[in-house]
Amino acid sequence: MLEENLKPGLPQYQPGYVVVEGPIGVGKTSLARRLADAFGCELMLERPEANPFLERFYESPRQYALPTQLFFLFQRARQLEELKQRDFFQPGRVADFMLEKDALFARTVLDDDELRLYDQVFAQISPEIPVPDLVIYLQAPIDVMADRIRQRGITYERLIERDYLQRLADAYTRFFHNYTKSPLLIINAADINFVDSNEDFAVLLEHVRKIRTGRHFFNPLAVTQA
Repeated sequence: MLEENLKPGLPQYQPGYVVVEGPIGVGKTSLARRLADAFGCELMLERPEANPFLERFYESPRQYALPTQLFFLFQRARQLEELKQRDFFQPGRVADFMLEKDALFARTVLDDDELRLYDQVFAQISPEIPVPDLVIYLQAPIDVMADRIRQRGITYERLIERDYLQRLADAYTRFFHNYTKSPLLIINAADINFVDSNEDFAVLLEHVRKIRTGRHFFNPLAVTQA
């Protein structure tokens, strides 16, 4: 495996906590899995399939937005609280979500009254968690995300509307435009295949290992053409 060949060089960069984020369909879970394997880290994934309201939300967004969002908030906060009670940095972790994404979604799907209630709940239960050593933010055009969602064949995701994807993508763009808590790597994920291409993944991994501070941009297509 490629990851086995990469591991001898791991002392160059062994993260404590890396987060991969981005809108649905952009490839964050697939990348998180490969990074966790390459770095020998524990993998922490959000579990949308465990949310009993999610399918109903896609069928009737207005009716089920609040219970869907509250379930995700409780779920993600519980996962992070469990990590807090252990030695968070031994071994390192790679996650495909950050708690802040929950509020991002809430502001996209809830009305004003629901959002006020949500904010009160969030303030009560959100755990204190370590700041990530690196956040990787994946971007892709709406058509690319919609196509990837169709390809993975989850029945209820076929109900996701293009307008919803656009609003999520815009919300992520606004959030990360102002994000300064951690080193940030912004990746154009439209033309790179982290799952099936060892070459693509190796180029990305080399780039990731160089990052210590600041904001960085990575356009794989530009690298390929250089």
